[in-house]
Amino acid sequence: MILKKRLLVLNTTIILGLGSAFSIPGVNAESIDKLESQKSQIQQERSSLQATLAEADKELVSVLKEVAELDAKIARVKKAIEDNNKLIAETETNIVSTKAEVDQLKAEMAIIEERIEKRSAILKQRAQSFQESGGTVAYLDVLLGASSFSDFVDRVGAVTTFVQADKQLLEEQEQDKKAFEEKKAAVEEELAGLNSMMTELKGMQTAMEQQKKQNSSLIQQLKEKENTIADKKAKLQSEDAKYASMIAQIEQSIAAQTAPVVQTAASTSSSGSASVTSAPTGSSSVKKQKTAAQKTKGSSNSAPKPSAKGGSAISIVTTAGNKYIGNSVYVFGGGRNAYDIANGRFDCSGFVHWAFSQAGISVGASTDSLKFAGRQVSASEMRAGDLVFFNTYKTDGHVGIYLGGGKFIGSQDSTGVAIANMSSGYWKTKFSGRVVRVIE
Repeated sequence: MILKKRLLVLNTTIILGLGSAFSIPGVNAESIDKLESQKSQIQQERSSLQATLAEADKELVSVLKEVAELDAKIARVKKAIEDNNKLIAETETNIVSTKAEVDQLKAEMAIIEERIEKRSAILKQRAQSFQESGGTVAYLDVLLGASSFSDFVDRVGAVTTFVQADKQLLEEQEQDKKAFEEKKAAVEEELAGLNSMMTELKGMQTAMEQQKKQNSSLIQQLKEKENTIADKKAKLQSEDAKYASMIAQIEQSIAAQTAPVVQTAASTSSSGSASVTSAPTGSSSVKKQKTAAQKTKGSSNSAPKPSAKGGSAISIVTTAGNKYIGNSVYVFGGGRNAYDIANGRFDCSGFVHWAFSQAGISVGASTDSLKFAGRQVSASEMRAGDLVFFNTYKTDGHVGIYLGGGKFIGSQDSTGVAIANMSSGYWKTKFSGRVVRVIE
């Protein structure tokens, strides 16, 4: 918009100020003064146009830098989506395999139930051997029903045999049941974990696809802006060429009217005029360079990075991830090797594990292990450096590092490493209330 306005002003000046007035007058002192005046005016207008052109260059460089950064970000998101797709495929395969195990267990359960029924039939058949009058007689009744001591001894031996056999059958039955239940519980637990993982991966994939679309839309906007600035720059360069041509014509006219001796003086005057006109530009450039240097110096002094020697562990843990904000991507299982760390690829627990390692503190790399990494404190007592947990795809499925003021830093599936607000909105509704203090 600024460039358009300046172009309009410059063009209007050329048309009104020079359109009718610019002509090569006759040979006299008055016409030479007029030409010098016109030349000075054109030089001033050209200087203003060149300043506008320099601003357009800066704006174009800034846009190109944004485009390059977005290109890199899109590439990271694309790679993360590919990796997550592989994980989804592997998880789906594992789920099919685990379901097959459950089906096999069900078949084994049917076999075990059949064995139990057979054992029950055997026990019943044995009891019926002592049956009297069509009714089942208990072992004690069998013993008390002996007609003689010899009969009693025989019955005791038989009952003992039956009891021992029954006991063995019952023990086998209980062992079968126990083994089956344990195996079934283990497989079902694994299946539940895989299903939870699949839910998280698919949810994360959806969020990343949306992020990819947003980035693509933004880069398209930047490309359009780049083209617009390039067009404006081309127009400015064209106008600058016109100014240069006008100045050259005026100088030629002055030289022709003052040749041969006066021409040298006029050239000297023209050269001096040019140096005077360029002086403000150079001065402005030097001033801008000093200002930029002062800003750079100020920014480096205003936010010193904490070191392992000078800063506290809490400060290191809470600020370690700042360099990844806007420069990272969520990858399930990420942050556990040098490649992921170098390329800003983290999941929530992997990021927490890495951040604490920067302060020389070793904690787990999964949400389940981080839940017990320190002592639990109430939400009303939480302070910077504490771990905070959120119920996402499962209870305490997401973890971050509390920063204070209702903010936490973590690797979120839609943003990568970012600072989020847990005192309102989405994360407030997901906060589980679990707070773990690792650094005392």
